[in-house]
Amino acid sequence: MRALVTGFEPFGGENTNASREAVLRLPPRVDGIEIATVILPTSYARSIAELDAAIVRTRPRIVLCVGQAGDRAALNLERVAINVQDASLADNDGVQPVDRPVVAGGPPACFATLPIRKAVAALQAAGLAAQLSNSAGTFVCNHVFYGLMRLAARGRHRFKAGFLHVPQLPTQAEAGEAPSMALDDIVRGIEVILLVSAAETGRI
Repeated sequence: MRALVTGFEPFGGENTNASREAVLRLPPRVDGIEIATVILPTSYARSIAELDAAIVRTRPRIVLCVGQAGDRAALNLERVAINVQDASLADNDGVQPVDRPVVAGGPPACFATLPIRKAVAALQAAGLAAQLSNSAGTFVCNHVFYGLMRLAARGRHRFKAGFLHVPQLPTQAEAGEAPSMALDDIVRGIEVILLVSAAETGRI
């Protein structure tokens, strides 16, 4: 069983992105799951192409994309991606779309195929703050989530996929009152999600 887990490079003038740090901390294998990792650019133009290339290269059965959301206090497994780009700040290419579709003529929304409710329950049982989320926003995270589910629907090979938003790290939140989560807890949360997903993915 192979899983592909992606994070994002820092954006918005920051030097750190919690998703990148957590993904880079993952071990190469967890209980028989081989883990491949990729750090995606925080870019509307480049991120999905790089994700597609990573999927083609690694041929995973599970794909979990991970992004940072500075206003979240818990691990948020996303249910749905919407076909909208609407940015309150520019991406790392200086692009700031307003009211644009991710894919012109694409479906209004795409849904995660990972067992997100079971995964949230497992995260909570492990003592981690976690919840199911119905909004992945309209920045590059949602853009990648929507693109991921479109790639999954193409049928090159079968895989289950979803998106996880994580809080900032404590070092990022020191200057203000933003919520945060320890890096070890974020890494453990990703591992829990992969284990739950692997148990279900054996059925596809």
